[in-house]
Amino acid sequence: MPRKQKAYAAAGVDVDLGNRVKSGIHALVASTHGPEVLGRIGGFGGLFRPDFKGMRDPVLVSSVDGVGTKLKVAFATGRHDTIGQDLVNHCINDIAVIGARPLFFLDYLAGAKLDEAVFRQILKGFAKGCRAGGCALIGGETAQMPGMYHPGEYDLAGTIIGVVDRPKLLDGSKIRVGDVLIGLKGNGLHTNGYSLARSVLFEKLRLPLDRPAPGMKTTLATELLRVHPNYQPLMASLPDGMLRGAAHITGGGLLDNLPRVLPDGRRALIDSRSWKVPALFDLIQHGGQVPQMEMYQVFNMGIGMVLVVPSALADEAVRLTQGIVIGKVVKGPQDVVIE
Repeated sequence: MPRKQKAYAAAGVDVDLGNRVKSGIHALVASTHGPEVLGRIGGFGGLFRPDFKGMRDPVLVSSVDGVGTKLKVAFATGRHDTIGQDLVNHCINDIAVIGARPLFFLDYLAGAKLDEAVFRQILKGFAKGCRAGGCALIGGETAQMPGMYHPGEYDLAGTIIGVVDRPKLLDGSKIRVGDVLIGLKGNGLHTNGYSLARSVLFEKLRLPLDRPAPGMKTTLATELLRVHPNYQPLMASLPDGMLRGAAHITGGGLLDNLPRVLPDGRRALIDSRSWKVPALFDLIQHGGQVPQMEMYQVFNMGIGMVLVVPSALADEAVRLTQGIVIGKVVKGPQDVVIE
């Protein structure tokens, strides 16, 4: 006689399946661990014993985020290997602008039903992003929630914990009038603006994912799933005193993110002609008849990170980062003007 299906599994939550899937992840997760990680995956809490030697006044920095409706592109294409990296790199960038380096990362994955193949793709992305970013993947939560999600769909969130020595904290207080704004090039939409992008590209223009869009050489799916870059290693390599501030250009674009790092009485003046906006953004703007200023409030427009440096160090900073001078700090309200 076949064994009767468990009641919880019949209701949509297969605990045994979850245990089987998670039992095979230890080697993958362990590849992100250094000597600071204590214990093992599967405990009630991750254990991390940090080494703060060489720091005068260590300050912990935390951030939590998701990847938004970029997930919809992953669902449509069946490609889930880049989404985990996106999330890790986004979180690392969010603490990098404060001057922090990452210590460890925790993930949350929830869906209607656990798909082993999809789960492993996502986890590989987490591990790859953590290894490249020098942080440990020390735990997370995988939830099966039937009735909460459409079949084949899931949601992701991640939490990062990092550390910065307080004397090196980038809080914007050192930013001065005359400082130069250096933009680091982006790699597509990153992890924001996908709701508008999908509305324009799929609903209005009806573009197929498996073919190049106008002005592009690769398929639209490839363009939309480009991995969000991790800028932290490059920023950490700059000489002490070069960075006075930094802004991660995510949701809110240049218009809303730069003011978050500016002190009172300082305005960011941006020259939009100083870099070439990638074709994907032009396609969205013209295809959806989106006003230009709204584009700069929704998308990164090709600039993934902005660094604020003293004018005397601008040339060296450009050489070290391969960035672009996109503007300067002037007197004025704590806002952004794009010319």
